[in-house]
Amino acid sequence: MAKQRTYRHEYKFLIDERDKAKLYDRIKNLIPLDAHVGECGSYWIRSVYFDDYRDSCFHQNEDGINERAKYRIRIYNVSGEKIQLERKSKKNGMTNKENAVLTREQCDTLLAGRPLPMGTPQAEQYPEVLRQFLVLMLTKGMRAKTIVEYERIPFVYQNGNVRITFDSNITSSLQTDRFFEKDTLRYPVLARGQLLMEVKFDEYLPTFIRNHMEIGRLQQTSFSKYYLGRKYTVSGAGGRLQ
Repeated sequence: MAKQRTYRHEYKFLIDERDKAKLYDRIKNLIPLDAHVGECGSYWIRSVYFDDYRDSCFHQNEDGINERAKYRIRIYNVSGEKIQLERKSKKNGMTNKENAVLTREQCDTLLAGRPLPMGTPQAEQYPEVLRQFLVLMLTKGMRAKTIVEYERIPFVYQNGNVRITFDSNITSSLQTDRFFEKDTLRYPVLARGQLLMEVKFDEYLPTFIRNHMEIGRLQQTSFSKYYLGRKYTVSGAGGRLQ
């Protein structure tokens, strides 16, 4: 029996550096930073997004389809220490994320557009999300399309499973074959001085956080890093999907 997916709330806000400084000063006195940030107070996220031969994920996002999903492989600080395949699903404005740990060899195989072997004893141990992704590679031509990279400052609060993040220096690249290389050709996704704040929580956002963050005065946006990253790199390549 397939595991029932649990969806959570996800609000996104485009803000400028002045808003970020004000909001950061407020939240740092309310809830702690994620323990994974280390001394620098942030970490870098790099994801390579996949799409099928029809670019269905791109167009579903563009059309605002209510129920959709996208696949990506994610690493941190341009390191192969932790590699995860992730499926992010969206339904009724809420999100669910499932993941599967990959080896470097498995990751390189998928990036090259080759599915992992399916009819082996090892394949029987694949997590469900990986098996479903491999089926899509075989039936829909799912392939790596673009890299999105950004710097994240994450705050966490256990009650309500709250995460508030500031994502800046968001860039994209078409050089998916250089996923683990630092010196890739990247394009900025947002205008200078713009960044993204995300607020994620399960059933409720504690009132003291909502009030101090003044969530109600901020303008919510439907922001997709994959969609904008692909759109901008495509426009730089002559305005056609690659």
